[in-house]
Amino acid sequence: MHIEFRHLRTIRAIHEFGGLARAAEQLNITQSALSHQVKGLEDQAGVELFTRRSKPMKLSPAGMRLLRLAEQILPQIDAMQAEFSSLRDGEAGRMHIAIECHACFEWLFPVLEAFRKSWPDVDVDIRPGLAFDAMPALQKEQVDLVISSDPEDHSGVDFVELFDYAPVFVAAALHPLAAKPFIEAEDFVGQTLITYPVEHTRLDVFSQLLTPAGVKPAQIRQVELTAVILLLVASNRGVTVLPDWVVREVKYNSDYVTRPLTKAGITRRLYAAVREGEQEKPFVAELIRLARIEARKLQAV
Repeated sequence: MHIEFRHLRTIRAIHEFGGLARAAEQLNITQSALSHQVKGLEDQAGVELFTRRSKPMKLSPAGMRLLRLAEQILPQIDAMQAEFSSLRDGEAGRMHIAIECHACFEWLFPVLEAFRKSWPDVDVDIRPGLAFDAMPALQKEQVDLVISSDPEDHSGVDFVELFDYAPVFVAAALHPLAAKPFIEAEDFVGQTLITYPVEHTRLDVFSQLLTPAGVKPAQIRQVELTAVILLLVASNRGVTVLPDWVVREVKYNSDYVTRPLTKAGITRRLYAAVREGEQEKPFVAELIRLARIEARKLQAV
């Protein structure tokens, strides 16, 4: 027996409206076409689906079984069609984000909170991109957006500018280097450098300053949380380098000092990497817009 969705809708409509005429009107087909469809379905089933002698028309026991099937399946089909319509109109979708910037978690959470309220039908998830190769994952559609400060030439990937930031040196107010107006690579000789637990190549202090100068600190201490890093720095257990927006409150705390790296300072740019053309999706464009707004708030403090 070959049952189509239109058959299930027909059974449901006739049951709801009690006759062929009103059901045909509801289904937007002619009464004769509807009658022909019912006859064909009954021929396939080999049994009557309706008791035609009754008014309004009533389902036979076999018809009732088909109605139960319709009530089970059709709501799921309708829900799926609504979901596809939302996807097509850019109102729903998936936004799985990989972050190649350990400190970005703290900046991104307020962005996602605002995004969640505006786009409740978008499935949002965050994956630490430092734990896997994020760009190939983006190309394979395993994630949908990558936060990165290192744009690379990847086929089918667009890098959208978010905002610029400055990596800054942070030390205890009583630290000997606190007296300097700016910090150079050589100043890290003999120091304990406190960093996030990631590869050196992914840390601005190494990629932009220490590695080019061939300088190594005396010791590297890796710490997961920004708050703990700052606690250790305030206790004069070491020094650190963090994005300026991360240490915005530290600037006004007498326990710390912040200094630029090099006399000219170092500027970095954060990007949102997305698959080619997908930045035009309404919810992707909105996430990028909110990210830029939150960045301006942080930098204004």
